[in-house]
Amino acid sequence: MALALQQLRAWLALALPRRDDERGTSLVEYALLLALIAVVCLVAVNLIGSPVSEGLSEGGDGFPGP
Repeated sequence: MALALQQLRAWLALALPRRDDERGTSLVEYALLLALIAVVCLVAVNLIGSPVSEGLSEGGDGFPGP
């Protein structure tokens, strides 16, 4: 019985690929990080963009025109 289990383990080791390979993991992590940074930038521009634009317009209105 033990010999049969050893042969089965050996066959499975050859037949099934190992799942220890993590080469693609870092690429996925970098892609998720880049997506998170893009979302944070878009939210920041939407929240801060209007007040800054209004402030610059008011400041520009104070200068005399040509």
